[in-house]
Amino acid sequence: MAKLISKSFASTRSISTSTHLSQRLNQTENEIVNMFRLPNASDQTHSFPMSRNMPRKDPSVRTLDDRFTKILKIFKWGPDAEKALEVLKLRVDHRLVLAVLKIDVEAVVKVKFFKWAGKRRNFQHNSTTYMALIRCLDEAGMVGEMWKTIQEMVRSVRVIDPAELSEIMRILGRAKMVNKAVSVFYQIKGHKCMPTAHSYNSMILMLMQEGHHEKVHELYNEMCNESNCSPDTVTYSALISAFGKLGRDDSAIRLFDEMKDNGLHPTAKIYTTLLAIFFKLGKVEKALSLVQEMKENGCPPTVYTYTELIKGLGKAGRVEDAYATYKNLLKEGCKPDVVLMNNLINILGKEGRIETAIKLFDELDILRCTPNVVTYNTIIKALFDSKAPAVVAASWFEKMKVNGVIPSSFTYSIMIDGFCKTNRVEKALLLLEEMDEKGFPPCPAAYCSLINSLGKAKRYEAANELFQELKENCGRASARVYAVMIKHFGKCGRLDEALDLFHEMKKLGCNPDIYTYNALMSGMVRAGMIDEALTLLKTMGERGCVADINSQNIILNGLARAGGPTRALEMFSKMKHSKIQPDAVSYNTILGCLSRAGLLEEAAKLMKEMTSKGFQYDLITYSSILEAVGKVDEVHTTSLRGSGNTLSKIQWHDICPDRQPSNLSIRSKPER
Repeated sequence: MAKLISKSFASTRSISTSTHLSQRLNQTENEIVNMFRLPNASDQTHSFPMSRNMPRKDPSVRTLDDRFTKILKIFKWGPDAEKALEVLKLRVDHRLVLAVLKIDVEAVVKVKFFKWAGKRRNFQHNSTTYMALIRCLDEAGMVGEMWKTIQEMVRSVRVIDPAELSEIMRILGRAKMVNKAVSVFYQIKGHKCMPTAHSYNSMILMLMQEGHHEKVHELYNEMCNESNCSPDTVTYSALISAFGKLGRDDSAIRLFDEMKDNGLHPTAKIYTTLLAIFFKLGKVEKALSLVQEMKENGCPPTVYTYTELIKGLGKAGRVEDAYATYKNLLKEGCKPDVVLMNNLINILGKEGRIETAIKLFDELDILRCTPNVVTYNTIIKALFDSKAPAVVAASWFEKMKVNGVIPSSFTYSIMIDGFCKTNRVEKALLLLEEMDEKGFPPCPAAYCSLINSLGKAKRYEAANELFQELKENCGRASARVYAVMIKHFGKCGRLDEALDLFHEMKKLGCNPDIYTYNALMSGMVRAGMIDEALTLLKTMGERGCVADINSQNIILNGLARAGGPTRALEMFSKMKHSKIQPDAVSYNTILGCLSRAGLLEEAAKLMKEMTSKGFQYDLITYSSILEAVGKVDEVHTTSLRGSGNTLSKIQWHDICPDRQPSNLSIRSKPER
């Protein structure tokens, strides 16, 4: 066996050392060398007869480039490619490096060649060759190697051009390496490069894109202190936008005025940013005058400007002006885009002008503007909000699918909420299943609508089942979903389960919001736990959750129904002297309390006060007062029987001076 192995090994060894193969390998090496042999003059004369009229070119340059590229692609960078350069007798200089880096080969090959060239005698890379490699690495997505190259460039190169500095900032910004970009900027600034306005703008724009708005202001201050550069239009545009996003509106407006004082002309983008700020501040007329100024200064509004204008007018309640703006921009030849149309359709839909909204949708085809999922969502929501038949909204849902627009999670959420509000819970449940089949992640808003509807229908177990399903699929539910579930547990008398949910959400790190606290307090009041509800109201404030008018009314209602009116009146009096003023619900609650206690004279005074504040009494209060007056009449009639006086002591005019229907005169019962 050993002999056999030895024989086999000897046989294999003899093949690798055969004279024939050795000659073939030498021949191949010679072919590679000959491939790059420069043609001599006699070869050229034989093969390519030259005409005196032909332009004189060096034919070896093109041949060299093609051949070198071929060998580089086949053998990558290594001994073969290096040997090719030696045969060609090419001196390694910056032009050669740049030429090689332009060849269409893998970035790794370029890196190896770049490092090899950097070690050659009498050669050193400059900023141009470094930048060429950095661009290659950026395109190849080799972020780590790119960052190493930038660091090496900063260390090795003595002078860096401002344009190169700007490009480095942009490249690092695209790579989301903001902190590294800032570090490089300050390493280069003042030592190897004097930044220009363009360099600062590159930094500012990069910081803007990554949301570092505060740093933008710092750079602006540094820029103003530089002797060789001043802020230009690009700088002001970025700064005004940054201040707008930071909510520092006064600073944005000041910079706008400053740039005009410096003789710079605002761009349409700057005007549009200021337009949004003025609308946000409620300065509608100022916003409109800005658009006029824009036109007078020869800066035509863009579709983005008109979008902001229409959106702002809609929020200000000037729907007709928003629609007129749309008509005017068409006359001016400005082509609206789908974002502008979606905003206008949304404004009209919220105003209840559903027919006009649908008319706008029909115009999209004429305007060659393709409706998207937001367009359909806006129409469907407007239909549900305007109390249109659910079948009409459902037809638009089907229409969008037929037209190739894929419904989003939000589309399903709108449909489910709409079906729930129109008592079509079963259809809503089917849509929830369809969402799951389509692969959409669980939508808390859709679950919330369904759980609420099932709770209203007293299908508490089904609501709880959906709630548990949401928690299993999402890990936990939102504060709003917890609030809805707590509310319905409180309504059906399952307060212990409501309290368990309240504690559970806190353990899971889901902070209770105002709706959650109100839901639990409402359940406590229903269970007669007034003092516990008051304690929860206090706890809520201590934990930074500010009570609203609903919170106060829940407690007020509990106090009003728990016994005498004393505690309710005390709280009502405190509300009058607090930031949260009583509303119509508060007044009706106290009126009901006074009427049940038979305090009709106090009720009459409160009703006059209520009327003076523009509040109306609701039917429940009205009925309780009538009932109370009837009881007083019975008692008073008994005491006055036989005296001939049949009117009650408390006249209807005293209680309700502005409501005296002829068939509601309050009299004592006739004698039997």
